[in-house]
Amino acid sequence: MHAVDDPAGARVVTATPSPGSYAPHPVTADPAVWSLVRTTVATDAGPVVVHHRPGPRPVLFLHGVAGSWTTWTPLLTAVDGLPGRGLVLVDLPGWGASTAVGAGPADLDAVVRAVVTVLDALGTGPVDVVGHSMGAFVGLETAVAAPTRVRSLGLVSGTTTATVRAARHPVRALATLPAFTLLRAGLAVTGRTARSLLRGLARVGVLPLLAAPVFAHVRRLDPSVLDAFVAEFRPELFSAAARSAAGYDVGRWRAVTSPATAVVGRQDVFARTTDLDDLRALLPGVRTAVLEDCGHFAHVEHPDAVAALLGLA
Repeated sequence: MHAVDDPAGARVVTATPSPGSYAPHPVTADPAVWSLVRTTVATDAGPVVVHHRPGPRPVLFLHGVAGSWTTWTPLLTAVDGLPGRGLVLVDLPGWGASTAVGAGPADLDAVVRAVVTVLDALGTGPVDVVGHSMGAFVGLETAVAAPTRVRSLGLVSGTTTATVRAARHPVRALATLPAFTLLRAGLAVTGRTARSLLRGLARVGVLPLLAAPVFAHVRRLDPSVLDAFVAEFRPELFSAAARSAAGYDVGRWRAVTSPATAVVGRQDVFARTTDLDDLRALLPGVRTAVLEDCGHFAHVEHPDAVAALLGLA
C-alpha cells in the first residue's frame, strides 16, 4: 500500500492498496485461532455473546449490519491476531449469537449500555474501539456517553452523516445514497420474508449479483465472506437501525475527545467520502483516509491497509 496527501481536503489521505491484495483472507468462526474465549454477559438489552482474550491495551471490535464477531477475522489474520494485546469482539444485542430482549430491537442507548456492561464484566479498562458501518456509529455514541472507556476510535466504512440524512429524507436520498434507500424500501416491502428470500437467492447462485454493489470486486471474494453476509443479515434490525439514525443528532459527536481515524472506501455505496468532510467538522483532529478499489467492507477487502491506517499493523 502507498498513501499520498489528497489535495482535495485537509487531513485526508488517499491510500492505494498493493495490486493483487484484494480480500486476501477468509472469514472464520474458529475462536481458538486467536486464543479467544467465548463468554455470555447479561445486559439490560439481553445476553451478549463476546469472544475475548485478556491483555494490555485491549481493542474492542464492533461489527456492522450483516456482521458478527467473525466479520473481523480477516483483519485479525492480517495482523497475526494482534499479539500482546487484549481483544474484545462483541455480537451486539440481537446480532450474531446475541439475543435481544423485549418486543423489538434494542435502541442505540441500550446498545451502548450493553457494550459498557461487557467492558465492566471483563474488567478491560479503557479500550481502543474499532467499528465497522453501524458499529462505527455505536462506537461514536459510546465515546460520547462513556468517554472514559474509549481510548481511541477507528471508524471503518462508518455509516455516519450521509446515512442519517438518507434516513431522514429517503426520496431525496435516491440521488445521494441510492443503495441504502432502495435496500430500506425493499425490506419494508418484503418484511420478515427478506432473510429467507436472501438465503434462497444464495442457494441458486444469484447472491453475488445482489451483493455486487457492496463490494468492489464481489467475484474475487472467498466464499466464506458471502456465506457470512447471508448468515448474519437481520432485515428487521437493519430497518430499526435506519429509523434510529433518522432521529439522531450527529452534533453529539462534537463531545468526542478521544483521537479518531475514519477510513472509507472510494466505491462505498453506504458511506460517502463526503462523510469525511462532515467528520472533520465534528471531530477536531480526526484523521481521515480514502481507500481506493474498496467498497463497504474495507476491513475485509483490504485488511492490511486498514490495519496500517488504524495503527494496528
